[in-house]
Amino acid sequence: MTTRTPPADPCATCPAYAHLERMGIKMDTFDRVVALAGNPNTGKSTLFNTLTGLKQHTGNWPGKTVTRAEGGYQFNGVRYKLVDLPGTYSLLSTSQDEEVARDFLLFGQPDCTIVVTDATALERNLNLVLQVLEITDKAVVAVNLMDEARRKGIEVDTRVLSRDLGVPAVPISARNGEGIMTLLSTVADVIEGRIATNPRRVEGTPAFQKAIRELTPLIEQLAPGIPNARWLAIRLLEGDVRVQHAIRSGELADIVRRQRSPEERLSSTMAVVGRQ
Repeated sequence: MTTRTPPADPCATCPAYAHLERMGIKMDTFDRVVALAGNPNTGKSTLFNTLTGLKQHTGNWPGKTVTRAEGGYQFNGVRYKLVDLPGTYSLLSTSQDEEVARDFLLFGQPDCTIVVTDATALERNLNLVLQVLEITDKAVVAVNLMDEARRKGIEVDTRVLSRDLGVPAVPISARNGEGIMTLLSTVADVIEGRIATNPRRVEGTPAFQKAIRELTPLIEQLAPGIPNARWLAIRLLEGDVRVQHAIRSGELADIVRRQRSPEERLSSTMAVVGRQ
């Protein structure tokens, strides 16, 4: 691999890292944050172990009994912190696992999210993929278990999948290392903007689109600087009680204020690592 000097001060101006600290993930020796999401039984843990070499820290999310695993890897001289989110079928927050995954993607704002899918049952995994794409542009779909798919005579055209989703889809087999270097390269290119993404998102009816256009600026007025106001608008239209409460109580605005306050900012000598 070619060696590249990491960015000198990756966190000094990024308010998202302050909220990462509040999520129990503080900065120390890494330059980028990558989230790992996926349904249960897609090989997500195998990919995590492959990328981190089992050098991981485990613990609970603050205030939750939900376990998280953190590790790191280096690629082309850049140090990546990998945060393994709970395996979940949805981000609609009907369980603690789903709430943790959703909040991390919304407010932790990782530099990239890898969504791990099962090549032998791709259709059932796409619900989560599409929900992640509603939240972030910076995503890569890892189509795992390609070796199993071949054994079963299943063909997955990842080029067509990439075109239809608007983000890269990379075929891999985590347990034997197939496609891993391509995955790492693709993640790096998405983060640095060398690969442009245009994620597929819900359009809905004209009335739905009009409601989103009207709600989004209102949410941004209530919580200036809030990330993903469009996604929150969609959740309001779908009757998400948790989001309604967060807006009415001022919780969303408090989150933004904490992110922006000087005492919450982390020093430039820190990057993402799990609490010891």
